[in-house]
Amino acid sequence: MRIFLIGYMGSGKSTLGKRLAKALEIPFVDIDAEIEQTQGKSITAIFQDEGEEHFRRLEEKFLMSLKNFTAKAVYATGGGMPCFYDNLSLLNSLGATVYLKRPTSELLHRLMNSKKERPLTVGKTKEELYEFIEMHLAERELFYEKAKITVPRSKQNVPSLLELIQQFENNQA
Repeated sequence: MRIFLIGYMGSGKSTLGKRLAKALEIPFVDIDAEIEQTQGKSITAIFQDEGEEHFRRLEEKFLMSLKNFTAKAVYATGGGMPCFYDNLSLLNSLGATVYLKRPTSELLHRLMNSKKERPLTVGKTKEELYEFIEMHLAERELFYEKAKITVPRSKQNVPSLLELIQQFENNQA
């Protein structure tokens, strides 16, 4: 099975994804890192040089490429990937989508302390960032909540995720 972790930037998709993949003994794929590698530049540089629209097309192209093979893996999507084009439907057709839901205050803390530069948050004060996250998350949750599995903060650990995924698989059989 392919598992796609979706959620807002800073929600822990990459960190939890690596742990989940290790527990399942399947590969972990960070889609943003894959795009950076194929493009030879950072996501920030892609946004600056070619714009967000170009980046969103690269995300869509990556997802379309997954239709050609069925290897099991845990994928960490970019925060916006499910919110553009028909990506969420495509993700749902390709595997289990898992929404890592976190409150705005926690996302703010995680983004303020992140080592990773994120194009959409650059240059914002703490107050501006909080308002941005709150507004942006409200827009994106309309998409995130269409995931096959929604995981509240209290269950965002490997044992709980394994249990939720097993329940999902059992219901699909």
